[in-house]
Amino acid sequence: MQLAEQTIVALATPPGQGALGVIRLSGPEAIAVVSRIFRGKDLEAQAGHTLHFGRIVDRSVQPKRVVDEVVVGLYRAPKSYTGEDVVEISCHGSPYILQEVMALCIRHGAVPAQPGAFTMRAFLNGRIDLTQAEAVADLIAGESEAAHRSAMHDLRGGFRKDLEAIREQLLQFSALIELELDFSQEDVEFADRTQLYALISSATATTEQLINSFRLGNVIRNGVRVAIVGRPNAGKSTLLNALLNEERAIVSDIAGTTRDTIEETLNIHGVLFRLIDTAGIREHTTDVIETIGVARSMQAMQQADIILALFDATADTAGDLLQQQELLGRQGRPYLLVANKTDMLPEASRKFAAVNAPLSYISARERQHVDTLKQQLYDMAVQEPVPAGNTVITNARHHAALQEVLRSLRDIRRGLDSQLPGDLLALDIRRCLHYLGEITGQITTEDKLDYIFSKFCIGK
Repeated sequence: MQLAEQTIVALATPPGQGALGVIRLSGPEAIAVVSRIFRGKDLEAQAGHTLHFGRIVDRSVQPKRVVDEVVVGLYRAPKSYTGEDVVEISCHGSPYILQEVMALCIRHGAVPAQPGAFTMRAFLNGRIDLTQAEAVADLIAGESEAAHRSAMHDLRGGFRKDLEAIREQLLQFSALIELELDFSQEDVEFADRTQLYALISSATATTEQLINSFRLGNVIRNGVRVAIVGRPNAGKSTLLNALLNEERAIVSDIAGTTRDTIEETLNIHGVLFRLIDTAGIREHTTDVIETIGVARSMQAMQQADIILALFDATADTAGDLLQQQELLGRQGRPYLLVANKTDMLPEASRKFAAVNAPLSYISARERQHVDTLKQQLYDMAVQEPVPAGNTVITNARHHAALQEVLRSLRDIRRGLDSQLPGDLLALDIRRCLHYLGEITGQITTEDKLDYIFSKFCIGK
């Protein structure tokens, strides 16, 4: 954890060549450090939330060397992202220029920032809580509309508000029960048990709803892995191209063309699907490379969230399909059976009527019913609408803490049912408050903070 009295500096834009690059500083000496290398207005005399044009100058050489023409943004404490003085230097995006400006900042008193150092300071200075800090990382890493929407909801404090309502009321009851202990000789009851029952019921329902949203949250955060499997020449690569609406995989009539897995991403209704085109699966082959490809296909099935099992409606029989179902059943994964090449066999649905499983009928080559297949994949993965305004738990740390909160709430309920004395009820309430505080960062440790923020990118 970098010391608060240090002034940190980092590149806030991605490394590499671009039109612009932004270097960010935060700390008590941020404005003074930039003033030493900036030629233009006196930055230390300027107001916060202002922009200033000037030059970055290296004064250590004679004649003085102009490194770049820049725009400097000033954000004075406490009205900044970190709650400290923050300076942002917008330079031209040459890697050489950015490296030189960074080196000048370090030479004049700044230290290189560690991953997540700026957001950690925002948290430590009370600008955001821990759920909002983690939402910053999710916002940066988000690859889909649903992930972006969930991260923005948490960043605006939506999740925190859900927890604060529970925490504030539990704190009030905890204080009243503690007060009862002080007057134990008087046999008085300050905490209304009926109201506490109502609070526990409401808090339990909210917590259960948040926990149950984690499955959807996993889909939003990590995407859905879909393995496209089937026998050689079933049309898997053609289907991948049809789903992507581009010619991504090589297609031919020669069985075994695909020798290795190909992975591409597809966005369906704001959710990211990771499509894996696999080598054709057949039991007996003498080709060493094809054997390796088949093994990788089996591995892709085991790691998939959904298996899209494609078969050739013109060549396969109902018996072949039953064998394929048996193989799919052993994987323990949700699967979707898809009959391909139905443009050449209009009566395909009658041919496979005896198969006791939901079937989809498509023509990958003609791109018939591919949109219907996309909707089926979405429905299998999401199973419920992605809420626009409700909190969805996407973080495993939050999920684990919420499970502890739920256990504590159930213990409080059992204590009320058993008419436990106030001191024992107070213990259960304090434990519940502890885990609520762990989520928001009101109760935490330095080691935990270091772990959480180490996963951030440098410059944020």
